[in-house]
Amino acid sequence: MAKDVKPTRKNLMEIEDRIELSERGHGTLEKKRDGLIMEFMDILDKAQDVRGDLADDYEDAQKKINMARAMEGDVAVRGAAAALQEHPEITTESKNIMGVVVPQIESSRVTKSLDQRGYGIMGTSARIDEAAEAYEDLLESIILAAEVETAMKKMLREIETTKRRVNELEFKLLPDLYDSQEYIEQKLEEQEREETFRMKKIKQKKEEEEKAEREAKDDVEETEEAATGDTAGTESEEMGQSTAGGVPGGD
Repeated sequence: MAKDVKPTRKNLMEIEDRIELSERGHGTLEKKRDGLIMEFMDILDKAQDVRGDLADDYEDAQKKINMARAMEGDVAVRGAAAALQEHPEITTESKNIMGVVVPQIESSRVTKSLDQRGYGIMGTSARIDEAAEAYEDLLESIILAAEVETAMKKMLREIETTKRRVNELEFKLLPDLYDSQEYIEQKLEEQEREETFRMKKIKQKKEEEEKAEREAKDDVEETEEAATGDTAGTESEEMGQSTAGGVPGGD
């Protein structure tokens, strides 16, 4: 990925912004993951207790229904069950745990008194009452287990999703961004060194040209001064000769 990025300062600034955003997101996701794990452990402890209670309630209900069948007969048990008029009602709401929406199940008319079960009190025995009560307790445990198990599964899925995002940022996206940042910085430093070297060469060449111009100018000036000196000397000699030739001789 690093070599696919054009090494410009604009791209470097964009990558630095992405790194900052990714690091903040990584930190936030890590906190969310840790919080979800803590909540999941609490739910898991509750789920283990609920599972134990559910298993105990189921075993107790099976024992009591089998005892009622043995003592009262299967027909009497079925007749008592069919006499029920008010069936349990279940309503579901939702609650938010660390951004995860989990169900909250509310039940009503699950546990009933003797006169609410529909069968005649005189026509049945205590065995049937005990079996009915045991199955009411079992139903309450099933409802609670359904709520806890569903919440636990949703929390577990969210934990896995968050862990994948954290790992994607930590082991893929951020390393790629760091590599791109380092690559661009190295290229920019190389360009800066090349530009500095180029400017030095330009400056050096300019100084050499200026020096050559000064030397050439000095040579011209010296040549002109020399020529001027020669001309002045020649003129002086000529004037001297003219003066000497014009003086009359003796006698």
